[in-house]
Amino acid sequence: MTTTPHRTHSHWVKSSYSGNGGGSCVEWAPSNIPTTGTVPVRDSKNPTHPGLTLAATAWTAFVTYAATHNVTSS
Repeated sequence: MTTTPHRTHSHWVKSSYSGNGGGSCVEWAPSNIPTTGTVPVRDSKNPTHPGLTLAATAWTAFVTYAATHNVTSS
């Protein structure tokens, strides 16, 4: 995992769990996966702040865990 600014990715996808209230908003750039095998992730409320770059396998494990363990924001 690395911490880098992600202003260059052209297509960000907002998490369906983020809701419309502007709370826990997470975006990811899936178009990056085929070329680098990594998934850029950022806070959509602060898109110019550094985000995280995760290995695609780590992102998949995180999403699977969250979906199967009913993870919610606090």
